[in-house]
Amino acid sequence: MDDSSWNFRVRGETETQRLDRNWASLLQELRVVQTGVQLLTGFLMILPFQSRFESLSTSMRALYLVVLTASIAATALLVAPVAAHRLLFRRHQLAWLVSASNRLALIGMTLLGIALVGVSVLLFDVVAGRVAAVVAGVGFGALFIGTWFGRPLYKLVRSPREATDDQRRVRR
Repeated sequence: MDDSSWNFRVRGETETQRLDRNWASLLQELRVVQTGVQLLTGFLMILPFQSRFESLSTSMRALYLVVLTASIAATALLVAPVAAHRLLFRRHQLAWLVSASNRLALIGMTLLGIALVGVSVLLFDVVAGRVAAVVAGVGFGALFIGTWFGRPLYKLVRSPREATDDQRRVRR
């Protein structure tokens, strides 16, 4: 079933109204993660200036650089939709903006998950040792993959066009 025709039938929503709703929804979701990823990035940027940073092993320093890179990239991608909107303001490019921003948000969230798992490994290694760091990394990695991607993808594959209550009412 075509998404735009469903939106019009069930919600009484034009394509422009749907794009406005999708854009507002995406911005709200980005607001939730932007502050957190920016704080994480700031925290990571000051770590090398702390005295204990020198005690990190070579492998943990390499992991730190991977985590910092992922966090900075996540910040850039999660803020990019706002910058694009400013550049395209009043240019009637909302369809492209919503589609491109959705992709940026998905990639940004993936990088944020990588950064958070990496931070957990770094911190657990310093506080509790290498074994605890590996356990934490695997555990948090599984948590992020399962909750952020696994469950939604399972739902998408399992019932991609499952009828909602609104759709059932329309059919009656």
